[in-house]
Amino acid sequence: MKVLLLNPPFFPKFSRAQRSPAVIKSGTLYYPIWLAYATGVLEKEGHCVKLIDAPAEGLSREMVLKLAKDFAPRLVVIDTSTPSIHSDIEVAEEIKREIPDCFITLVGTHVSALPEETLRQNTSIDAIARGEYDFTLKDLASALNAGMGVLQYAHTNLGDNLKSVAGLSFRNNGKIIHNIDRPYIKNLDDLPFVSSVYKRHLKIENYFYSITKYPQITIMTSRGCPYQCSFCVYPQTIHGHTYRRRSVPNVIEEFKFIRKEFPQVKEIFIEDDTFTLDKKYCIEFSERMISEGINIPWTANSRVDIKAETLRLLKDANCRLLCIGVESGDQTILNNIRKGITLEQIKEFVENAKMVGILVHACFMVGNRGETKETLKKTLVFAMALKPDTVQFFPLMVYPGTDAYTWAKNNGYLQTQDYSKWITDEGLHNCVISTPELSSNDLVQFCDDARQSFYLRPRYILSKIAQIVMHPSESKRILKTAFIFFKYLFRGSQLIP
Repeated sequence: MKVLLLNPPFFPKFSRAQRSPAVIKSGTLYYPIWLAYATGVLEKEGHCVKLIDAPAEGLSREMVLKLAKDFAPRLVVIDTSTPSIHSDIEVAEEIKREIPDCFITLVGTHVSALPEETLRQNTSIDAIARGEYDFTLKDLASALNAGMGVLQYAHTNLGDNLKSVAGLSFRNNGKIIHNIDRPYIKNLDDLPFVSSVYKRHLKIENYFYSITKYPQITIMTSRGCPYQCSFCVYPQTIHGHTYRRRSVPNVIEEFKFIRKEFPQVKEIFIEDDTFTLDKKYCIEFSERMISEGINIPWTANSRVDIKAETLRLLKDANCRLLCIGVESGDQTILNNIRKGITLEQIKEFVENAKMVGILVHACFMVGNRGETKETLKKTLVFAMALKPDTVQFFPLMVYPGTDAYTWAKNNGYLQTQDYSKWITDEGLHNCVISTPELSSNDLVQFCDDARQSFYLRPRYILSKIAQIVMHPSESKRILKTAFIFFKYLFRGSQLIP
């Protein structure tokens, strides 16, 4: 069967696969990693698959429609996000007009949280693959093949075939049916290397991460996160809180594959929710990297509850940078959002990382439950005292399916329920919550001021110049990020009312 997987056109360089989808001020553009994994699963089953990343390639709707029509798929899978959902549905409708016989399925965090609402918005959408959808799409393709063709979908018993596809919501004879949830994938080693999918379908030079060397490749070594942070969208809508990981030998083989097939790659980004969750795994992985002489630099997301001896081993295994979610400089706020860490742990982690030579990117999020002007001040003071290599400050972004969204909605803090307002007219992050203590303007203004306070310090600027001189391999990343980022830094953010 011909299957089209589409990251649909929206804003140029729009990152749907990011935890907070938007055009990112640093110039970062995420790989369509979940579509890519699903592409690999479908190809492994023998289907003829095309993966198109329109924002990365700069493709317009007209170009995508032509590519789709020429390919003539029977199954079309369209990625979605909360800010882009209206546009995503319009793209689905236009593809349906061009290829009436195709079966259109939406995937992603937004539609997983709101399948009923989404299916009622437009009859062009035939189904939604909820949650972790790799094998849902595989079973859907088999069911469509068994149903005597998509053309006859509305006139046959195809609906009976679809009822067996776990994780699928679909329309049948005017009714919306939600099948049972699909169990999470237990053996992640069964998934093809996502890097092999990139090689067949994508141009890796299109993707840039401000915290990694360029060009880089993003992979996953685990799915699911056992922690209960109230704002985090992927564990609450897609991959759940059941932690599953690939075997160390499987990950090592992918590192070797990347080294052989992508000699131009300067770094690998491990985009797990928390790569360092399992300390024994980190040790085994690091020891294998060292013993096999794999010297590709890599970066990962980490919690701060990891000790100096483990950090030192990660550094010996070529870990260059760890990205941590600090969120707040106030312990009460961290407790309110169920972060499960302390300020002391954060300080100890950053000190130890610096000691062993690992760079730290610290993420701060303001506007969470209990936030006040005083706690904002604490956060900025804490960020300045930590002195990480880089930081980001964002107002809380609440997405359907998360506890943070429910909290904001139930308390009347949402300023709008028009999802298109989750971003600005330029596609940048927009703040849509106001609390009795802090307005959306207060939160955005704080983030703008905090970024300027952190990045415009003469000592910080001198440290970046020194970093370029002492480590020339970092220069492309730093200069490209600075060129894009400083354009926004001096101008500030523009809220959509």
